[in-house]
Amino acid sequence: MEQHRTRPAQYGPRRSGAPLPAQGRGGAAAARPPVGRGAGRPVGRPAQPVRPAPGAGSPVARVVRALRGMPNPRLTGLGSGLFCAAVMTLLGFLDELLFGASLTVYGVLFVPVSLLTALWVRRGDLLTAPVVVPIAFAVGLVPVAESGDGIGGRLMGLVTALATEAGWLYGGTLVAGSAVIVRRIRLVRRRAAARNRPPA
Repeated sequence: MEQHRTRPAQYGPRRSGAPLPAQGRGGAAAARPPVGRGAGRPVGRPAQPVRPAPGAGSPVARVVRALRGMPNPRLTGLGSGLFCAAVMTLLGFLDELLFGASLTVYGVLFVPVSLLTALWVRRGDLLTAPVVVPIAFAVGLVPVAESGDGIGGRLMGLVTALATEAGWLYGGTLVAGSAVIVRRIRLVRRRAAARNRPPA
């Protein structure tokens, strides 16, 4: 009686038609995730370029950075008056020496000095800046104004210069007053925010 030998199957039946993974070096390389510049990047989300902050290179931002880099002293009311008067007197002598006592040059230089005086006065003496600025303008006009014979002639020249350059006087005072108002509003807002802030 003949017996038929059956060869046992080495592999079980395949339940799906998917091919088996390759063995050896090729299979390990195929199963290994790619390593490189794009590794670890989520699929479907391309890398977005870094954009600079809006307004970072605008002229206004440059001016703000330049103002922040300037010295920021805190002058008292008397100190701001002395500072403005001393600077305007010095500018008056320089105007007489370099520009032949030009009242227009003196008026143009008065505006930035008024702004600096309003920015550098301390918070408790903000209201003194619009007061000391016109006084400093008159003091600095002494070397620039036309002088006649005696004290009377000098006073007449000073009054004439004040009358003819009233536009620059009002302009510088207005600039100082505007800067003081802006600083005052910011100070009030900071105090209100500090009061509304919950205690830690």
